[in-house]
Amino acid sequence: MVQRTDAGTDLVRLARPDVGAAEAEAVAEVLESGQLTMGPKVAEFERGLAAACGTKHAVVVSSGTAALHLAVLALGIGPGDEVLVPAYTFPATANVVALAGAKPVLVDVDPETMNLDPERVAVGPKTRAIIAVDLFGRPARIERLPVGIPLLEDAAGALGAKRQGRRCGSLGVLACLSFHPRKIVTTGEGGAVTTDDPGLADAIRRMRHHGIEPRGDFEIAQPGLNYRLSDILCAVGIPQLARLEQLLEERTRIAAGYTERLRGVVDVPSADGGDVHGWQAYVIQVDGAAGLIAALRERGIEAQVGTYALHRLAAYSDQGEFPGASRVFDRAVAVPFHTRLTEPDLDRVAGTLTSIVSK
Repeated sequence: MVQRTDAGTDLVRLARPDVGAAEAEAVAEVLESGQLTMGPKVAEFERGLAAACGTKHAVVVSSGTAALHLAVLALGIGPGDEVLVPAYTFPATANVVALAGAKPVLVDVDPETMNLDPERVAVGPKTRAIIAVDLFGRPARIERLPVGIPLLEDAAGALGAKRQGRRCGSLGVLACLSFHPRKIVTTGEGGAVTTDDPGLADAIRRMRHHGIEPRGDFEIAQPGLNYRLSDILCAVGIPQLARLEQLLEERTRIAAGYTERLRGVVDVPSADGGDVHGWQAYVIQVDGAAGLIAALRERGIEAQVGTYALHRLAAYSDQGEFPGASRVFDRAVAVPFHTRLTEPDLDRVAGTLTSIVSK
């Protein structure tokens, strides 16, 4: 059933996962097998993810946040340590550092890229890692970050993206993916950690499964968590991953359609020359974002903030001002973006947006 607005027009949804018969059949196969978790679909999905990211290991977990949490713990980060985190990102990026007992130190972002500004990065004596986010699928400029400090790549929305020919998900000593329904590949909920380091991969496997050693007899040297991803959800992800290039091509086409219609009206997203954007979301920048979001919603077009300026949240409000993050938060708008959008949908969204901005 098509959802209708109060005005009687069809609602243009912000996001919609591209799932169908293949995913349903894969789930039915798992249900019929009776092995719903810790089964063969987990290993199959992990092999596909490692291949897609160009890494030796991929370990699936229950969410992108779980992936970040375990990556921080695998690096041995804890009380007394500091981790540099972008001031403009989804709060999970900083939350996992705080939950490990360490301090997330906010670093301002470049308002153009919306990613960590390398010129603002200052490594201190307690800095144990840098988390660089490929925000909305735009690869971060990781080669400009300080060397000698472990880089954790938050590639939650960047599966399929590339930085100067290198695949996102392979740019740090560890990288984290998310399979939330707004991501290019979804399992409903889920995530993964990718790495070339076998020791780190084993640490992630151990901690996702109560601390049980991944090889040998049953043993728990240190307590862990239950962050496993079930075979049911992996079964959803396997056919999704098989269509990764097709899904990225479709999203790239839709992004290009928006850019053609909106260039000169608002600031449109892009990637550096030589990069491949992952297009997890299409986030424009324009003055008066809050008013624009409200106006679009009134006209039956779902819209949302891009993400969050962390220093404006109570948990991180003691770290001062971050003008780049504030500017982006005040100007960023995520517009409807998914593979079921039609050309008339793009015309309607862009036309409505243009009419509002032009007033």
